[in-house]
Amino acid sequence: MTTEPVVTYEARGPVALVMLNRPRYSNAQNSKVTYALDAAFSRAVNDDDIKVIVLGGNGKHFCAGHDIGTPERDADESFERKAVIWYDHVGKAGVDSRFARESEVYLGMCRRWRDIPKPMIAMVQGACIAGGLMLAWCCDFIIASDDAYFADPVVRMGIPGVEYFAHPWVLNPRAAKEFLFTGDRFSAQRAKDLGMVNHVVPRADLEPEVLRMATKIAEMPRLGLALTKKAVNQAEDLMGMRSGMDSVFGLHHAAHAHNAEVSTDSLGGLDARGMAAANKRQAGDA
Repeated sequence: MTTEPVVTYEARGPVALVMLNRPRYSNAQNSKVTYALDAAFSRAVNDDDIKVIVLGGNGKHFCAGHDIGTPERDADESFERKAVIWYDHVGKAGVDSRFARESEVYLGMCRRWRDIPKPMIAMVQGACIAGGLMLAWCCDFIIASDDAYFADPVVRMGIPGVEYFAHPWVLNPRAAKEFLFTGDRFSAQRAKDLGMVNHVVPRADLEPEVLRMATKIAEMPRLGLALTKKAVNQAEDLMGMRSGMDSVFGLHHAAHAHNAEVSTDSLGGLDARGMAAANKRQAGDA
């Protein structure tokens, strides 16, 4: 078990740099990561000197998704509820446990972070897969390196996308279907062409470009940025994003329950190694 912090925080002038810090596991997101991110974001929001938040990942990859197989997986541990008011998932069975945990740790937290009143930039390199997409998508925009790639291969498990189901809004409905139906990796440039990514830069230029953009945004008045962010988010919700997520979250848990009934577990018998191997095979065939 590592003693390193799972998330690091650094203030660079008006910019808070929040970094996932499990590079050994490609920054896979366990519950400790979720709550460490929440603490870091809260720290940045409460610091009047911070105007912009950057979310990135230390190491080769931004985030390889939910932790479904490392030695530090903590799905059976209790955590303080912050995003939703619900009972503890520990000691519950089946959907009673999964729905309670994922409502808080995944969907609820990402919605909470989307509403942060300061601009957030996702700085993405390498893999941004499944649960990693949720972290990037709750940011206001994405700057990616030219070696970044994006994928949501959970349909392989029989599950219709990750919990924070923003696919039709961050892409478009037809691209979202291709993304999910095939499980293929979309390159940073493809993601930019479809409107999911704002800028693509060489890997060596990623952090300098993100910090340049963040510093430029930081020159705007804080309240103006907060109200503008709220205006755009409200418009997006009027396009059905929030209610759409709610409806798909139910389908997500129907799939988990089906897997648990007819297979070995709620993930359809695909652990981290199985998913990684299947994804690599498909990437090689593409």
